[in-house]
Amino acid sequence: MSGRDRGRGRGRGDRGRGGSDRGGGRGGDGGFRGGRGGGGGGGRGGGAPVQVYSPPGINIIPPPSAGVTKVEDLYQKNISSDLARLRLSDGFPLRPAYGTRGQKVVLWTNYFEVLPAPNAVLFRYHVSVLPTATGKKLGQIVRLLLDGPEYVEFQDDIVTDFKSTLICRRELSRGKVKTAVKYRAEGQDEPRDNATSYTVQVEHTGTLTVAELTDFLTSSNVNAAYSEKLPIIQALNILVGHYAKSSPAIATVGSSKAFALGQGSDRGDLGAGLIALRGFFSSVRVAASRILININVSHGAFYDPIPLNQMIEKYGREHRFNLFKVESFIKRLRVRTIHLKEKTNRAGQVVPRVRSIFGLATRNDGHTLDHPPRVPKHGANTKEVEFFLSDPSPATGSSSAVPGAATAPPSKASAKKGKGKKGGAPENQPSQPGSSASQGRYISVYDFFKTVHNRVIANPNIPVVNVGNRENPTYLPAEVCVIVPGQSSNSKLDPNQTQQMIRFAVRKPWDNASSITMNGPKTVGLLPTDNATLSRFGVSIPPNMITVPGRILPAPPVRYKQEKQAGVRFGSWNMENYRLNTAASLPQWSYLIISMGGSNPYNLTSLQPTITNFTKALQNVGIAAATPQRGMEVAINGPDDPALETSLKNYPFKVLLVVLPKVDTGLYNRIKFIGDVKLGIHTICVVGSKFTKDRNEQYYANVALKFNLKLGGINQLIDNANMGIISEDKTMVIGIDVTHPSPGSASNAPSVAAVVASVDRWLGQWPADLRIQESRKEMVTELDGMVASRLNRWKTQGKHASLPENLLIYRDGVSEGQYDTVIATELPLIRKACASVYPATDSKKGLPNITIIIVGKRHHTRFYPTKEADADRSGNPKNGTCVDRGITEPRNWDFFMQAHTAIQGTARPAHYYIVLDEIFTRRKVAPPHQNAADALEDLTHSMCYLFGRATKAVSICPPAYYADIVCERARCYLSGLFDMVTPGATPAQSVAGESAAGEVRAEDVVIHPNLRNTMFYI
Repeated sequence: MSGRDRGRGRGRGDRGRGGSDRGGGRGGDGGFRGGRGGGGGGGRGGGAPVQVYSPPGINIIPPPSAGVTKVEDLYQKNISSDLARLRLSDGFPLRPAYGTRGQKVVLWTNYFEVLPAPNAVLFRYHVSVLPTATGKKLGQIVRLLLDGPEYVEFQDDIVTDFKSTLICRRELSRGKVKTAVKYRAEGQDEPRDNATSYTVQVEHTGTLTVAELTDFLTSSNVNAAYSEKLPIIQALNILVGHYAKSSPAIATVGSSKAFALGQGSDRGDLGAGLIALRGFFSSVRVAASRILININVSHGAFYDPIPLNQMIEKYGREHRFNLFKVESFIKRLRVRTIHLKEKTNRAGQVVPRVRSIFGLATRNDGHTLDHPPRVPKHGANTKEVEFFLSDPSPATGSSSAVPGAATAPPSKASAKKGKGKKGGAPENQPSQPGSSASQGRYISVYDFFKTVHNRVIANPNIPVVNVGNRENPTYLPAEVCVIVPGQSSNSKLDPNQTQQMIRFAVRKPWDNASSITMNGPKTVGLLPTDNATLSRFGVSIPPNMITVPGRILPAPPVRYKQEKQAGVRFGSWNMENYRLNTAASLPQWSYLIISMGGSNPYNLTSLQPTITNFTKALQNVGIAAATPQRGMEVAINGPDDPALETSLKNYPFKVLLVVLPKVDTGLYNRIKFIGDVKLGIHTICVVGSKFTKDRNEQYYANVALKFNLKLGGINQLIDNANMGIISEDKTMVIGIDVTHPSPGSASNAPSVAAVVASVDRWLGQWPADLRIQESRKEMVTELDGMVASRLNRWKTQGKHASLPENLLIYRDGVSEGQYDTVIATELPLIRKACASVYPATDSKKGLPNITIIIVGKRHHTRFYPTKEADADRSGNPKNGTCVDRGITEPRNWDFFMQAHTAIQGTARPAHYYIVLDEIFTRRKVAPPHQNAADALEDLTHSMCYLFGRATKAVSICPPAYYADIVCERARCYLSGLFDMVTPGATPAQSVAGESAAGEVRAEDVVIHPNLRNTMFYI
């Protein structure tokens, strides 16, 4: 997604939004984070002709399944009676109906039907290992178990996740079976003498009849339930995923992503030692009347499988050879050593010598050893690092614990414990505990490899790597290590890598659809010619995507000052000659020109014409902007230069335009912290090179939108007829989101929760509250206080005599497995907030009515038009496309909505899942809506046109989007914890906030009282 990884498992998918369809950027100011507003929109003429996906060999588009539609309709017929609504158990609300509004279309979707044999039965077993093992070692233990004599006859009958579960097509046993497994590395014929012995217990945990699941999915009984639905889905996912996890030619990431390796793999260079691979996500899901598998293009960043010395040089050049960053980048990387003769097993297969990098050499290495290595500095090179060689004669060769590596002899203590071989001297010259220095000598890694291996290190200045550990280091020159293919990178991509990833990932929708059907099944392992296991388990998967019915909802009328209606085309519009609906007043303001490191070609004199033109642009959109006061200039050495804050301390006005010398994240973060938290000044940042361009009306208008929102104005409105219950002015809309630390964040970096809420029926202003909380805790801890504060704003800022009758909540960032937790944990806090604020008379009436909708963005569902007439100019479905049939379950109330037009790549629809409804199904439906589903879908779609920072429909509705932006702003304040300068080290001081080393301060996200009730985050 964006370079600012939110730390929530955001995979690199097909880049569907491309950063452009959500109003541009992620919460920044004009010119720094992008942003599409002002004069944008209006059409997208020119370019290549539109194409739509057309599967090979299919001339007639298959209609959506009539059998699925029949089950859906029959279920709705049964649910129509009041008696049927009395569910046998508490749960999420039943789907009240399917939507009817909009132009009907047929769409391809990236789902394939899974056809199990009618008599398919799966036996599930739990696997536990003692002593505990994790990761690749655990996977190898499971492999050794299945290769053992106890299970050899079942090899064709078992699939596994190589962690904790076996799925078998015939019964193994009924009880618990324990097996001793002696560990050996992959490819080895025999375990080592001192190999660990593991006890593996296999326990039968269930028998799963797949036909029972299909019966449930085809049932129209409203109150039907099936407790084994999730276990069967899990079992089928293990069955599908087993092929990729077993294949050495495929790299897997997590439980659901597979990437083909080798010469034929689809790859791109990201720079700094990383490559991008194109692979596929897969997941078994259920829908009305059938089992499906969702396959989508996925992109991942991987380490380039090149010699390690080349990797270090590539990465080092991009990071000024910061050795702490280098160490963090290569730490735990698996490498194959190449300086020794190849080793083969009895089958004639080459057994690679693979080691994991512990880090670079440090002064603290082997500090408990009798003869610790001599390391003059962190990241010392091959000539600088010396270790003690017990036998000074190299003639005997080297066969150490890590063959051929330079290792230090053990301490007396470790030798007494039988650890003499680990980190010891060469095996044929065992170390002598208590020996004097006269029985050995110190030798550099460079000289050791030259004399023992007759290998002259080509570049001795490259740091050596430690493939042992801190207590017993083992050193290798980087040039004798080659990176093992298929290792994914969890490090945050730098701006250039992010740009390269986007270029690699963004493709036309029809190209992605073709990849899914042509390459996806092969990589994932769905073809019977490649994966006979599926057939043995009685599962077949037809090779083509399915079609589903969709509807294109009409765009709502967008209004500006004096009821002027914008001409909406392709989900966007041009506001030229329009004035903002409620324009703010700007009687006093000024601007600041920042020079950093001597770079900024602008000064007060040269910038004056631009400032004059920009002031006119503010006035043209209706903002009562006075001529700005004389600007200021400040020269700083870097983002943390105290001169920056000093220049702002005595600024007397509430709005400041900041002209940046260049795009610099650290500088931006610091400005936002100073302005939002410390001084209470609205800062709007622009990059000088963009701000000073000729004929810049569109850019000026874009920035003007943000000025107006920060000052309390309202940019655009939607006709009341399209706003449903909102138009009654009795419903407050709330957005909730949580952001978590991303890879590379400090270990004590917190999570941050954000809540935004409307203050009136215009949905133009959304004040926010944000709080830090326990790291990686998704449920909002202080939600009661945050919601109570928003309710008070409804009365004071919205000037209402009473509190809202309805709370319509859009909850962002919650995975499917946490839907129940929202109801169990967050809903009671919301009700607690209401009880503390609402008068007793309202509470007795059951007010407020609450509806909670989960907004999903990180799913893998995609839609593709079947006809050119139903496609937009990028080849995606037209904006306003809504799908609630074909791939949904009739018992759940959810729908997919693609409200926006994606400028590039494949459009990603938002997924809305209703977990609580006390509003829509209790109200009488008014025309033009035929049911509650129509009312909710239409309202959600209309709200997507009210994102104030853009003149276009955005991909998720504004409450969720604004909450997302507030979370991003909090990351600016805490950038010293979230975006550490030296990954893996404790930050000395926050670049933006004031948090000292190891300290998290709640006040670093407390907004200054001057800005607290504004849209400071825009």
